[in-house]
Amino acid sequence: MLYRLRAMGLSAVVLEAGGGVGGTWYWNRYPGARCDSESYYYSYSFSEELQNEWTWSERFAGSSEILSYLNYVTDKFSLRDGIVFETRVAGAEFDRDANTWKVRTTGGAAYSAQFLITAVGCLSSANVPHIDGIEKFAGDLCHTASWPREVSFRGKRVGVIGTGSTGIQAIPLLARTAGHLTVFQRTANYSIPARNRPLAAEESDAIKADYPAIRALQRSTTNGHPYKIRDQSALAVSEAERRSVYEQAWSTGTLRFRAAYRDLLSDRAANETASDFLRSKIRQVVKDPETAEALVPKDHGFATKRPPIDTNYFETYNRPNVTLVDLKRSPITEITEHGLRTTSSEHELDAIVFATGFDAMTGPLLNMDIRTAGGASLRDRWREGPKSFLGLQVAGFPNMFTMTGPGSPSVLVNMPTAIEQHVDWISDCLSFMRARAYEVVEASEEAEAKWADAVREAADRTLLPSAASSWYLGANIPGKPRVFMPYAGGFAAYARICDDVSAREYEGFRFR
Repeated sequence: MLYRLRAMGLSAVVLEAGGGVGGTWYWNRYPGARCDSESYYYSYSFSEELQNEWTWSERFAGSSEILSYLNYVTDKFSLRDGIVFETRVAGAEFDRDANTWKVRTTGGAAYSAQFLITAVGCLSSANVPHIDGIEKFAGDLCHTASWPREVSFRGKRVGVIGTGSTGIQAIPLLARTAGHLTVFQRTANYSIPARNRPLAAEESDAIKADYPAIRALQRSTTNGHPYKIRDQSALAVSEAERRSVYEQAWSTGTLRFRAAYRDLLSDRAANETASDFLRSKIRQVVKDPETAEALVPKDHGFATKRPPIDTNYFETYNRPNVTLVDLKRSPITEITEHGLRTTSSEHELDAIVFATGFDAMTGPLLNMDIRTAGGASLRDRWREGPKSFLGLQVAGFPNMFTMTGPGSPSVLVNMPTAIEQHVDWISDCLSFMRARAYEVVEASEEAEAKWADAVREAADRTLLPSAASSWYLGANIPGKPRVFMPYAGGFAAYARICDDVSAREYEGFRFR
């Protein structure tokens, strides 16, 4: 966004909470952290030169390589001088008389700007559960979203709470060095092998030569990935053929497994065929039948929650130094000075790792105490769940754009694809305003209400809302409204809607 604004001749300042660029990848340094999209389509496409000169080393880049890439981009386009690091927003309020946003930081600094563009990410507000006795624990406490730069668990008794995407990535590596690793699982999860490997030079060269077609395909697909979903129902083929397709998808690995059939997320019976296949794989991999059965998801279908990819996750439970605790059977009651107690036993631990995810999508925005003219807060506006127009603006909050905000595809698609589409759309809207000497843009309440209906209807056409424990619904945060937050109609369809709105001179937005 900063690059585009400067290219337009506009001045901008980026407030960054971390001590360097990278956002999620600055903070998420836990063992095993890596992107779940293949490296070459994780990268930015706005610069052909950038695409051709950067070479990824692995099929799935690790956090350190991604951070190096983001620093490279920052320096290549001389953006660092426009970023104020180690600066957190304490509050922002719109001044309707001056048509400006007044932004306060926790350090006491103040900024004024005509536009407030929130690029805080969907998964950046860590969820640390409130467990009785946590303050008593004498050992190390870590959260995967704010991993310490120097920590060692070698030979220690380590407990990991959480088996979502981050837990599934971290657990195999933590098990290698821990004296004993105890995994506390609330919800069993499906996971697909990443099949990560180094990228050969000829493979990278072929990708670079094909970038125009790759990017065009990304923008035309449901998930913003450069591959299409098979246009066939899982129920239209024989069991033997379906099994063969799933076996091939399992061998290939990656999130492409979701593309095996077109109706895996729209038809419960079709979804069950994939879910059953993956359950059988867990039972095959995990040697202890009781542990395997605890790891088999039974309360939701495949990909109705965020589907992780992994490297040797289920295999890790075959190690003699790893124990699984099923919190559905024995919930945590408290943390003690020397460990953690469940309803059935006490576990002595030297360290506890919270892999408990995030207050997704709304948390990062609400933490900034954003208020419109007169002091009405975004938190109050979203008390019953987030509403927006296109996930880009909230009615009543003029000149504020929410990059990958609630109501946009965001976490359901390849994030760089979603981010770039929002950057382009916002930039074009600002150019439209400048050409007509408009000072203020604001989504109408009518457009916002219609889009809320569209978001709900798109979700209801899928099985996504059926996973009651999903953070897509805010279910991981006590007291958070249960509202399906992202737009589930697909990236390509969403981009067409956005383009249609702008072609109609930003219908649904009001200018003055």
